[in-house]
Amino acid sequence: MERRGEPALQQSLEFTVENVEKALHQLYYDPNIENKNLAQKWLMQAQVSPQAWHFSWLLLDMDKVPEIQYFGASALHIKISRYWNDIPADQYETLKSQLFSHITRFASGSKIVLTRLCVALASLALNMMPEAWPCAVADMVRMFQSEDSNIDGRSRCLALLELLTVLPEEFQTSRLPQYRKGQVRGVLAQECSSVFPLLDQLLQQQDSPSFIKQKVLKCFSSWVQLEIPLMECENLIQAAFTSLRDPELFDTAVEAIVNAISQPDAQRYVNTLLKLIPPVLGLQEQLRQAVQSRDMETSHGICRIAVALGENHSRALLDQVDHWQSFLALVNMIMFCTGIPGHYPVNETTSSLTLTFWYTLQDDILSFEPEKQAMYQQVYRPVYFQLVDVLLHKAQFPSDEEYSCWSSDEKEQFRIYRVDISDTLMYVYEMLGAELLSSLYDKLGRLLTNTEQPMSWQHTEALLYGFQSIAETIDVNYSDVVPGLIGLIPHISISNVQLADTVMFTIGALSEWLADHPVMINNVLPLVLQALGNPELSISSVSTLKKICRECKYDLPPYAANIVAVSQDVLMKQIHKTSQCMWLMQALGFLLSALQVEEILKNLHSLITPYIQQLEKLADEMPNPSNKLAIIHILGLLSNLFTTLDISHHDDDHESTEVKKLPVPQGPNPVVVVLQQVFQLIQKVLSKWLNDAQVVESVCSIFEKSVKTLLDDFAPMVPQLCEMLGQMYSTIPQASAIDLTKQLVHIFAHEPAHFPPIKALFLLVTSVTLTLFQQGPRDHPDIVDSFMQLLAQALKRKPDLFLCSSLDVKAVFHCGVISLKFPEAPTVKSACGFFTELLPRCGEISPVGQVVHENGKMLLQAVLEGIGGQASRNLMDQLAEILFALNKHCFSYLSIWIKEVMQQDGFPSARVTPEQKEIFSQQILRERVNKRRVKDMVKEFTLLCRGLHGTEYTADY
Repeated sequence: MERRGEPALQQSLEFTVENVEKALHQLYYDPNIENKNLAQKWLMQAQVSPQAWHFSWLLLDMDKVPEIQYFGASALHIKISRYWNDIPADQYETLKSQLFSHITRFASGSKIVLTRLCVALASLALNMMPEAWPCAVADMVRMFQSEDSNIDGRSRCLALLELLTVLPEEFQTSRLPQYRKGQVRGVLAQECSSVFPLLDQLLQQQDSPSFIKQKVLKCFSSWVQLEIPLMECENLIQAAFTSLRDPELFDTAVEAIVNAISQPDAQRYVNTLLKLIPPVLGLQEQLRQAVQSRDMETSHGICRIAVALGENHSRALLDQVDHWQSFLALVNMIMFCTGIPGHYPVNETTSSLTLTFWYTLQDDILSFEPEKQAMYQQVYRPVYFQLVDVLLHKAQFPSDEEYSCWSSDEKEQFRIYRVDISDTLMYVYEMLGAELLSSLYDKLGRLLTNTEQPMSWQHTEALLYGFQSIAETIDVNYSDVVPGLIGLIPHISISNVQLADTVMFTIGALSEWLADHPVMINNVLPLVLQALGNPELSISSVSTLKKICRECKYDLPPYAANIVAVSQDVLMKQIHKTSQCMWLMQALGFLLSALQVEEILKNLHSLITPYIQQLEKLADEMPNPSNKLAIIHILGLLSNLFTTLDISHHDDDHESTEVKKLPVPQGPNPVVVVLQQVFQLIQKVLSKWLNDAQVVESVCSIFEKSVKTLLDDFAPMVPQLCEMLGQMYSTIPQASAIDLTKQLVHIFAHEPAHFPPIKALFLLVTSVTLTLFQQGPRDHPDIVDSFMQLLAQALKRKPDLFLCSSLDVKAVFHCGVISLKFPEAPTVKSACGFFTELLPRCGEISPVGQVVHENGKMLLQAVLEGIGGQASRNLMDQLAEILFALNKHCFSYLSIWIKEVMQQDGFPSARVTPEQKEIFSQQILRERVNKRRVKDMVKEFTLLCRGLHGTEYTADY
């Protein structure tokens, strides 16, 4: 054994028993982590070495410690499972008998070693059956049942059960080829006739101890996953139901029953499924007692069984119309589980298991032919009305005292649970239709007008939540109960944050309805404006105001002054977090869009002036972290306001008469007016913060959002913005400036009036970036990425830019080739986009044609390197598009280049032969029409180059 201070294990040591033991000692006991890692590496090599056949058996000596024995057993399993083809057929029998005798020996020894030996024998059996070992399972059973005086029957029985349990598990993870997998699965399914009677006998025996029965149930659980016909499992499933009464066996029995019922093939055995309903219903008493005594484990397990039967087989069981009552009884049992008392997830965790069942049952009922559907609708509509009551009861918040004791994790789980209930209710609407909304409205009305009983806010909140769940996704514009609901909302006495939140979200969900019924806006708008002042209602109130301003903007002018005043007030008081402030600005943008131009300007003036004053102050200060945050915040507010302030109604799909009545605005766009006023101030801020990527990004964002929203209206700003961008980019190049340049090229480059400043900016950005490439672009993958996108956009919108004498097309081409070799996938993707735009222009733009003809071979080389293994496999489609474009637009050159580059030894990968390269080249050259085919060829070739062809790693292709 190695003592501290001795040298660590040599990687070149022979794989002998002594050395393996030394390495294991080092792995387990050496405090030095590097030595541990070395030992582990060496041991992995030892396990797969030819010598493993020799040392494994010696390590299994009964005198050795379990860690050493375990390594020996593991090495045997690895050799058998991964290197089966290395084992000569005449060794099979010896190997089999050796494993049997070792398993017998370890039956009363170390459990972990026994399991590993069983896994090794299981692997051997799977590889040998059916030809070389036709009755493997029957043989195993026989071997362990034969009397052997050295070992007591109980240990033998446990060893056999361990072996039978790991056999199907080993099958599921084995590396057998697909055709063998099907063949072996079939053999195993037949062999269960040797296993099940034994398991059955052991479960029925009165004197079988608990641990044996537990092992039997585990073994059965393992076998049913081999798609064994359900009728053959009947006896064992019934025996498992009996075992549920024994608390020690309960969990294992639940697992076995659920696995048996859930196998996909089970629905073919309808008679067996029908036989399973009575024993499941027979668990109701045990379930009730468990619920009464707060035994969550038992109620959870029984619920799993009921749901497994109902959810997996509702279609098959509904088909048996004669048995509709017994299935209805099962549905009612599941309803009991849905409504199990207690608050999820604190006092119960069972109800959530049932939600998917209700989707499935509804889908199955609605998929029947009309006659059967009508019959089942009659039976199940009352059930679904009951379900709504149960779900809304489960969605109720606990008392305030109780809720305040919940952990944040429990509150979050409860929130997600309510979202699941909300989705279920929305789904149930399909079954129950408008009647569902009427029933919710009636209950809410009764609740709010009942003066007799004191009302709990939880009850009101849950009913509103149900309403909101449906209104959020289903068009309730034709519902006759919404006017009544809007009338009720102001009468809700809001004493609590959760209730207030739900009231807000309900108003938000009805914003489209309000747009069609503007006379009702005044009923709810004051509530929303009041809630804006409460930081606890930040998300719900701001998002609701935003929805109302977006949907109802043409009906809001009478309320605009009030909305702006309240919003300004809460913004100044800094009640909301940054993201809600941004949403609020977007809401105001929608609101202002519908006003007359002078009104917009007036409101903008009062809204923005305080921020401009703040920004002027900040622009004079020395840069520091706190004023940086303030600057970014103000720029963000402006940018979000300009995102939605759109008086040309680009974003309107409203074809209503109100839009048409709006006068066409005269004079400059209000956003442009404001931008021109603050332009110098923004330049001043920039001059101090040019080094800061976040500030530069915030400035660019204002203009980018404005350009996107205003489109042509932005034109007056183009010259000064181009000039500012040029100065910014020349001082310190940043990706956000290129992105904004790309936006300007996209919108204005093809308009003659704006072409000169855009062209000047494009040439400036290009020459600065080319300089950056000369200095070494590796540290700026984001700039390279954006630059490639800019070049592609220029080629798309205004290819003439590549005719400018001052544009060095050759240098740009070289930059593209360098970008193809970047490790960052997005950058490579953008470079591919540039070349797929560039190559089709070879004919029409002579500088491009000339550069491609002189340097195309270099591009081809880079593309093939990427395919050969340099680039991520996810980029193969993009690289294939370059090959396709080369073939289409430079065919005569490509046929020469591909021959030349493929002649290089080991290119593009040492793994492909000259024949494979030749076949690939010919395939590419032949395919000039079908891009999809070229992509498939490239994927095939890249797998060959990476040595992955035909391996499990190709599965995602």
